[in-house]
Amino acid sequence: MSRPLRLGVNIDHVATIRNARGGRHPDPVRAAELAAQAGADGVTAHLREDRRHISDVDITRLVCDVDLPLNLEMAATDEMVGIALRHKPHAACIVPEKREERTTEGGLDAVGGHNHLAPIITQLSEAHIRVSLFIEPDRAQLEAAHRLGAPVVELHVGAYCDAEDLDERAVLLSRIVEAAAIAEDLGLECHAGHGLTYETVEPVAAIQSIVELNIGHFLVGEAIFIGFEESLREMRRRMDIGRARG
Repeated sequence: MSRPLRLGVNIDHVATIRNARGGRHPDPVRAAELAAQAGADGVTAHLREDRRHISDVDITRLVCDVDLPLNLEMAATDEMVGIALRHKPHAACIVPEKREERTTEGGLDAVGGHNHLAPIITQLSEAHIRVSLFIEPDRAQLEAAHRLGAPVVELHVGAYCDAEDLDERAVLLSRIVEAAAIAEDLGLECHAGHGLTYETVEPVAAIQSIVELNIGHFLVGEAIFIGFEESLREMRRRMDIGRARG
């Protein structure tokens, strides 16, 4: 019997479109409400240091006004820890962040960043915020996450999603499968995200040890053509097909 698979919807790029012109439209909080109506299990929002898309006001409204768990993506900085402790989102996913990048490039270095990450994970966990680390599908990173006491890892699947050669994609998928199995053996809850599309989601959804997918940019882009709710429903349908095949 297939294990349940949750869909977390990242609404960052609704805010990106809003901020391109200024003002209040389109409203990422409305997107979160529509995601709930379309069957999403949670909402993800990345509050970046430069506030290029999601704003502090957005986070306040998402916590107060949306009836879905909020997963706050955040850099491992004192400022972001303070914001998380003040708002108490359901979850906080610690990600690497570079000011000049267009989107998150690669996973967090949980191995090299142990001493910096350990007190942050402790503070968030003691505040009853579920902590996840956004890492590459790599044994060393998974074992480091386990040593740090993070209960959840999110595998960065961008390389798999971006691969155009099918043989290369198959190799990269096998690494995700292996990493998810290692996470389960270590007692870590395993999520996956970054770059998933209708084309790439089903094989990842088939991996039974992955229990949540976080998807955003593709859904917002597809919404231009078929509407936001319909884009989510189609993604959910393809996730369900993949899960059943797994």
